[in-house]
Amino acid sequence: MDSHELFKECQKLIPGGVNSPVRAFRGVGGEPFFTRRAEGSRLITCDGRELIDFVCTWGPALFGHDNPRIRAAVASALNAGTSFGTPCEAELEMARLINSMIPCAEMVRMTNSGTEATMSAIRLARGYTGRDRIVKFSGCYHGHVDSLLVKAGSGALTFGNPDSAGIPRALAELTSVLEFNNFDEVSEYFDKYGDQSACVILEPYPANVGLIPPLPGFLQHLRNLCTKHGALLIFDEVISGFRVAAGGAQARERVLPDLCALGKIIGGGLPVGAFCGRREIMRHLAPLGPVYQAGTLSGNPLAMAAGVAALKMILETNPYAELERKSKIMVESINDAAKKSGVPVWVPTAASLFSIFFNENPVRNYADALKSDTSRYAKFFSMCLSDGVYFAPSAFEICFMSTSHTESDLSKAAEVASRAISKL
Repeated sequence: MDSHELFKECQKLIPGGVNSPVRAFRGVGGEPFFTRRAEGSRLITCDGRELIDFVCTWGPALFGHDNPRIRAAVASALNAGTSFGTPCEAELEMARLINSMIPCAEMVRMTNSGTEATMSAIRLARGYTGRDRIVKFSGCYHGHVDSLLVKAGSGALTFGNPDSAGIPRALAELTSVLEFNNFDEVSEYFDKYGDQSACVILEPYPANVGLIPPLPGFLQHLRNLCTKHGALLIFDEVISGFRVAAGGAQARERVLPDLCALGKIIGGGLPVGAFCGRREIMRHLAPLGPVYQAGTLSGNPLAMAAGVAALKMILETNPYAELERKSKIMVESINDAAKKSGVPVWVPTAASLFSIFFNENPVRNYADALKSDTSRYAKFFSMCLSDGVYFAPSAFEICFMSTSHTESDLSKAAEVASRAISKL
């Protein structure tokens, strides 16, 4: 069956025909393609098309799809079984790697997804501080957690419904939503509610409303306020962790959170999540402390093998200068084409991450992002996809670079993107 036929059949059995909303292409129109296999920088669809992929399975494919070393690690682990339900040696190896690479990590607990990691970090913060109120930032997406799906980004924003149905009002009222990069608003909040707040959680580089780099000093401002008022600072580095630096955004920005949520790359493409942080806080988790968290497949041996291989490759190759250079090629080509065509565009980048806002002004927060021309992005996306280049299927998602993108890939993608912008 081709993609159209597959999507038609899936819609009969799967809500919306997809198992994660952004895959439905509602933000850009048309129908999604179905992938048959992936290799390096390419996706091969069920229609026989070969696409240069800048979504990279939403982040994990730092070294490209079906990386031989990661595949070999999974194959070796598979010989011993798929799941044990007991501790295994690979969990210790993963813990050692995370604790050595992530600055705030003194202890780590594995989960099955980034959503589980952020949910558990919030519970731990509440249990550790004895406080109920939490703070997040508009446009920051931390998974589909009840307390956090309030003015969220990602698919919720794409569908124009950032506040999901099914979340009790009483729970949502415990979540205060502030504007990212707004120093004064954060200060005012802490003056009023600092002694009631368990934590502040944020993506240090918001990447689910497009990419929004923090203004100089903003993350340190949060760190200072949390320390002063006894609240925990939680970085959600599910995307930025190992994508912007080997130690994540906290290493790049030199700001130390109390807890950190991770995912994606630490599973090498397999389902995974983790949260880590200061020892005195992490020791409040069961079985040592009163904060309960568990998962049947947490620390799954296949995911651990794939993730360990990926992290070791990062340590051995330090790919970030190369990734930044490649991202810069795409960003500069898009900016040049937009300037020649008179099309307003804002293309922020951080190492292996970049996004494309059709916006006349810099995007510093959620409100700025909402002013972007989503219909223009949809046209840009469709033209690029028709010419064999797959960018994020939403104006409010980001693109990812991998080490497997070749100079030829970048040259073609830059040409395709530039041509599309000239036609807008």
